[in-house]
Amino acid sequence: MKVLVAHNHYRSSAPSGEDQVFQNEVTLLRRHGIDVTIFERFNDDIDDSSLAGRLRVAHETAWSDRSYQDLEWVLRKSRPDVVHFHNTFPIISPSAYAACRDNGVPVVQTLHNFRLICPGGLLLRNGTPCEKCIGGGLFSALRHRCYRGSLPATGALVWMLLFNRWRDTYGSLVNRYIALTEFAAGRLIAGGLPRERVAIKPNFVSDIHVPGDGQGGFAVYVGRLSQEKGVHTLLSAWKTVQGVPLRVLGDGPLRKSLEEYVSRENLPIQFLGFCNRRTVIDTVSRAAFQIVPSEWYEGFPMVIADAYALGTPIIASRIGSLEEIVEEGVTGTRFEAGNAADLAAKVQALWHDHSHRATLRQGARHAYESKFSAERNFEMLIAVYEAAMGEHTQLSRKAS
Repeated sequence: MKVLVAHNHYRSSAPSGEDQVFQNEVTLLRRHGIDVTIFERFNDDIDDSSLAGRLRVAHETAWSDRSYQDLEWVLRKSRPDVVHFHNTFPIISPSAYAACRDNGVPVVQTLHNFRLICPGGLLLRNGTPCEKCIGGGLFSALRHRCYRGSLPATGALVWMLLFNRWRDTYGSLVNRYIALTEFAAGRLIAGGLPRERVAIKPNFVSDIHVPGDGQGGFAVYVGRLSQEKGVHTLLSAWKTVQGVPLRVLGDGPLRKSLEEYVSRENLPIQFLGFCNRRTVIDTVSRAAFQIVPSEWYEGFPMVIADAYALGTPIIASRIGSLEEIVEEGVTGTRFEAGNAADLAAKVQALWHDHSHRATLRQGARHAYESKFSAERNFEMLIAVYEAAMGEHTQLSRKAS
């Protein structure tokens, strides 16, 4: 099988989670003998220093003739069996789907976020979930300037979505969409994507081989220190938690205020800042459990896949995709999102129940092996490619 994998990187100086998933899947495919061609664009190349440059970017975000031509040249040279897009925003643009159609190649699109139904991409406004643009038009996004707090920037996203909905780009030019969870699929379908073309395939992490023992004597949080991540709820819970040290790995806009709060309240919390992957893996492997207190709709947190590979249980908020990724009593436990008292109770109970923690560790590792390992992911990915190719063949026969 020959696969062309296309991805628009945001900034090379700050690689995103999408960038990592893209690279992981390319490596996985090549390791299994798949002939992979890469088509990449980088936002570093955008010239937005002038008004003319910004207007050109806004126009090409919706439909780029230049990207169409660039991709068409690569398609004719590499002749892939299927094209798999990760991110097309803003340089590659939806015109790339048309290049595939015109060259007889089926299209798969991974949806790492909600950008096809939400100009902001996250179903998030003012730090809390927002679904006003699902089935209710996109003009609420303009009113609230949902993309970067900018009316012009939000307008460019609204134009991209309206233009391509009018052309039926998303309904007719993509053979299979990949949603990371059932929850995400449900929101995307409610926003207008064809149900029969949406497949579920989570992200994966490579096997760490040696699960941890969880005997480090602490709990851990790994992630960005920002409002939607639920870090205020996390620290509020620790005011009543007794005898459980917490290590916080990560950085973000709230770090200074959170450190001041911990110092003022004399809480047993240690901030380690941004850590390299080796440190993260070592810390999570030794943690009794990991806490994911998010108060927004996560996509698929890679920190959970890492934890499961290490056999580390999760205490997660009961919101969005976390409700399906974290199985109650199997891989961890859940609490009411934003409820510090409920979180504190769950932390205290799990901390003192060593037998239950041991059971959850086994469940977490089993979940990794059965759902989130590289080998299982390869099987699911190839199945999506084959479904896209099969549908494309059927449609081509009908057209002829």
